[in-house]
Amino acid sequence: MKFVFFGGEPLAVPVLNELKVSGLIPDLIVCNPDRPVGRKQILTPPPAKEWAEANKIEVFQPTNYKDEAARTKLSETAWDLFVVVAYNFILPDWLLELPGHGTINVHPSLLPKLRGASPIRTAIKDDLRDQIGVSIMLLDQEMDHGPILQQMTMPISDDSWPVDGRDLDQALAHMGGALLADTITKWLSGDITPKEQNHEAATYCHKLSKADSELNIDPYNLPTEDEARAALRQIRAFAGIGDTFFKHKDKRIKVKQASLDDNDTLIIKSVIPEGKKEMSFTDYLNQHGAE
Repeated sequence: MKFVFFGGEPLAVPVLNELKVSGLIPDLIVCNPDRPVGRKQILTPPPAKEWAEANKIEVFQPTNYKDEAARTKLSETAWDLFVVVAYNFILPDWLLELPGHGTINVHPSLLPKLRGASPIRTAIKDDLRDQIGVSIMLLDQEMDHGPILQQMTMPISDDSWPVDGRDLDQALAHMGGALLADTITKWLSGDITPKEQNHEAATYCHKLSKADSELNIDPYNLPTEDEARAALRQIRAFAGIGDTFFKHKDKRIKVKQASLDDNDTLIIKSVIPEGKKEMSFTDYLNQHGAE
């Protein structure tokens, strides 16, 4: 079997590791171009490229799919399968139809629920624990619309909810990688019948923005009960992708660590005040005095 892996962050590398465990190594990895990172804007390769180079796999980093170079590169080989995981380019119809067994996608939700750009973090933020899992589907011309090949639910206990978004990214990536490996084997051998999604039951999630991460809280009177649980879900949902923040004295204060106490009151443990380093929330309040 000859297949191409199209992958982006944060799911690509854990999925590639699971494929490797199952003996499924792509012949070509397509990933994002190198990008400037940090204050010094150092040109940095994406993790999928680093993985490819470490495993001596050819890498292709197109900037778009409109020029002839991308079409030529991907058309010059008779591919059996394309696999897409968190890749942030919309793939054109000509590309989806190139491989003999189509193009399959790992989507981290139980489709048709949470179609769109941020299913993992939206599930945490909006308290949609029953929709957390992985779907392997055939890609078609519409967003997250194609028929399902396999699905798996990730049960999450009351004690661990809401989970940290970074942890759930990794857990679903590994689950998705293992399910993908099983799906590839069964799909190519003809042991899976694609199942049309129930499109009438579809729900959608948008790409989360900085505005979605703002907490409307009073640092001297933290919320309780339902408001506290919603705030904690928001904090956990944005962990590692910008962090939640609240505004205090015309400054943005990032929340780094938080929990609930036994009375369901929000407890903020550490923050990063605008322009400063991380500190305990207690120290922050002591420095700024009472309102």
